[in-house]
Amino acid sequence: MSLLRTVTTLLIPLLLISGAANAQTLSQEQMQRFKNMSAQERQRMASQLGIDMSSLGNMNQQGSEAGQGQQQQGMYPRGTQFDQFGNPIESQEDEQEKELEEQEKDKELKLYGAQLFSGEPSTFTPMINAPVPAHYIVGPGDTVNLQLYGKENQEYQLPVNRDGTVKIPQIGPLSVAGMSFSEVKQFLANQIKKQIIGVDVAVTMGELRTIQVFVMGEAYKPGAYNVSSLSTITHALFVSGGVSDIASLRNIQLKRAGKLVNTLDLYDLLNAGDSSDDVLLQSGDVVFIPAVENTVTVDGEVRRPAIYELKNEQDLSEVIALAGGIKPNGYAKAISVKRYKEGVQVQLTGNLSDNNIDVRSGDEIRVPRVSPHVANAVTLIGAVARPGKYQWHSGLRVSSILGDIRSDLLESADLSYVLILREKNANGDLNALQVDLTEITAGQSGSDPLLKQNDRILVFSRNESEAMGDVNLEDLAYTREELDENEKEKWEKRIEEKLFWQQLGLNEDAEDDRYSDEELEALANQTLIELTEAEKESILEFKDATYFSRKRMLAPVIAKLREQARLGEPLQLVEIVGEVKVPGVYPLPVNGSIVDLVKAAGGLTESSYETNSEITRTVLNQDGQADVKHINFNLGKVLAGNQKDIELVSRDRINIFTIPDWQENLTVEVRGEVKFPGEYTIRRGETMTDLLTRVGGLTNYADPKAAIFTREDLKEQEKENLIKLTEELRKQIASESLRKQAGAGEMVSYDEAKKLLRDLTRVEAVGRLVIDLPGIIQGSDEKDVILEDGDTLYVPGESQSVSVIGEVYVPTSHLYSQNVSYEDYINKSGGYKELAAQERTYIIRADGSVVVPGRDGGFWFSGGAGDSQIQPGDTIVVPFDSSHMDNLTLWSSATQIVYQIAVSIAAIGSI
Repeated sequence: MSLLRTVTTLLIPLLLISGAANAQTLSQEQMQRFKNMSAQERQRMASQLGIDMSSLGNMNQQGSEAGQGQQQQGMYPRGTQFDQFGNPIESQEDEQEKELEEQEKDKELKLYGAQLFSGEPSTFTPMINAPVPAHYIVGPGDTVNLQLYGKENQEYQLPVNRDGTVKIPQIGPLSVAGMSFSEVKQFLANQIKKQIIGVDVAVTMGELRTIQVFVMGEAYKPGAYNVSSLSTITHALFVSGGVSDIASLRNIQLKRAGKLVNTLDLYDLLNAGDSSDDVLLQSGDVVFIPAVENTVTVDGEVRRPAIYELKNEQDLSEVIALAGGIKPNGYAKAISVKRYKEGVQVQLTGNLSDNNIDVRSGDEIRVPRVSPHVANAVTLIGAVARPGKYQWHSGLRVSSILGDIRSDLLESADLSYVLILREKNANGDLNALQVDLTEITAGQSGSDPLLKQNDRILVFSRNESEAMGDVNLEDLAYTREELDENEKEKWEKRIEEKLFWQQLGLNEDAEDDRYSDEELEALANQTLIELTEAEKESILEFKDATYFSRKRMLAPVIAKLREQARLGEPLQLVEIVGEVKVPGVYPLPVNGSIVDLVKAAGGLTESSYETNSEITRTVLNQDGQADVKHINFNLGKVLAGNQKDIELVSRDRINIFTIPDWQENLTVEVRGEVKFPGEYTIRRGETMTDLLTRVGGLTNYADPKAAIFTREDLKEQEKENLIKLTEELRKQIASESLRKQAGAGEMVSYDEAKKLLRDLTRVEAVGRLVIDLPGIIQGSDEKDVILEDGDTLYVPGESQSVSVIGEVYVPTSHLYSQNVSYEDYINKSGGYKELAAQERTYIIRADGSVVVPGRDGGFWFSGGAGDSQIQPGDTIVVPFDSSHMDNLTLWSSATQIVYQIAVSIAAIGSI
């Protein structure tokens, strides 16, 4: 809005002007507003109004001066381009490339201090209101302000003339050139008081002269520069744009009348703030910057890595001091020094405390980082409230760190199984010690071991889940929030990767095809914050359990124990299988027994058989050959303490048997036209006949010929077959794509192929088993079915319809009529589509059997002999003709399976 008001204010006057003469007609206020616009706004405004910017020469000059004024206030990097008004032009380079270049430049070590002055040359001017120092030398061009008070009150501004005098009314000219400011004050006060009695004098400096100095040598842009008379050597460096890449910062020379009058070491200013040698310049002075001679490179764990110029520094400690000293994580006892001597590179190692190396020009000094090993500590990992490093001291025990179960552990922590990993030699080989926190809290003797340096305490969760990839043990020594952030990053990367593969038409995980592109993008953008508080708490509780599961936390431990096993050092692993909560391979603890391994596995299940269990052990016979030995024991007595516990050895395998004839609850479901539908618990070996008796038989409206029977294991088989078919089809599509690129034949449409692949992965397996329910009811043992857990029986009512699906114009259901052929029903549905495979039309009977018109037998769902006579409840299927889709051998099978499963789902859709 401010720009609009400004444009409106300027519009009428600007319309009346043309050329340089008309530019003069702008009022001072309008000129000032136009001048305050940015360069782009002025250019755009002038273009719209037909004004030649060059005609506003005075204004342009003022704008340029304003731009220079802005430049004086801030230094711009070298290479910056400016427009005609002095404003910096923004670079149009790609931001990403610019960032990469800046990162590369940041990695390069630079000459220390050079960047301080590395701007573009400018008319750098000290502040006008800066106080004039007492030693300032007054000369022609300066202005001296006099204030007389007392008997007379007068103020005079007296310029110092070319002859070096100031002319004071009533007194006359007095020579002041060459005097210091303090001397001028004293001289003028004395002269005036002699001539005029009864007055006091106050002498100050007014406007100061401009002097010309020369900046030569290794300046960025050497030459003559006009600067304020208050300028010092460093001001001259700023004016010339700084120094070159080979300039000396410790031997900057000030020459006056051909003689060296001062030397400035910028390190004194940069490191100590000492500006005593940064003296004022005089007209005609030469600031000479010689080339650097002696330098060393200091890198690594120092506070200021850079290239440093040597002056009087000779030993290692002095050079490290230039770099700000060593960081706390730097290792001072093995400092690397690379030196070039007689055409070869020599490696030296210095110790800062001994100061045993003299530094020479060209040395490359690098301070290494201390070892990541944390001394004098133990590490707490897993389902604990405060994981991490803890200070070790003599007498430290597990109870010292985990003394309060409620405050020190997470709710999901397993108290009965805590593992201590202890290094037993210099190779880092591990021993495992097993601890039961319940015994420690109960105060049982010997249950609370002393800890040693570098011990790692692992506390597991009671719950188990699938291991989520490789993990380092130390990566789990974080809080729940930190682990959650790490896990979120992994999932984001995984979703991004799947989106990438999906855009290429490939996908490594067939199950993820059930998500569309939009759904996957939504998943990638979803964050934990979008969930409700209850959902977030539920997720976090689940992650507590999954992060610290046995499977996940023990994976690196088991890998380490396998790695350290060798001749004379047997593998310290044992295995437990059978009726325990978490069967698997576990570290063999020191003096580990059966009871320890049962605790490690989370305890026994409900169906465990305590009377008899077995240990399988590998032993060496007298000939030194391996032999397998089986040891049976009474698990119940061992756990109760009534039988001596058995100490385990390397590679022992314990098998906890199941109670004979034990079975979990087996259930089946019966729906539809039965007298007592519902879920029934069955015993092993129970048959369909037994079940029909229990449900009270069928109702009067039941159609037993159309009964649908599904089984879970058949459903799983169908899922696996669909996945295999999808992968085979995916490979064939890729092969055909390559063949097409080579110029061989037509390729399958990618959109159609992608649609079919997605249809295959989204198809829900049915798991239908065709049964003869009327034959079972009549008592045929041959046709009876032995029931399994998860079976479902659906007995529909009598149907009066015939369905037509597939490649017809109007797939729908029709009222059954006698003496009507299947082709009549197809015609009622609009007839065949162009891509219909008419000769492969088939009929699915209500009982699930398949009949192909014109021949006996069926396929896919099995079924006996039949004809094309339509019966109530039949479904007529017109398949898709895949012959036009190139010669993919699996294409027809894939499309037919999609149709057939869709038909099956439609047939049992009322379940």
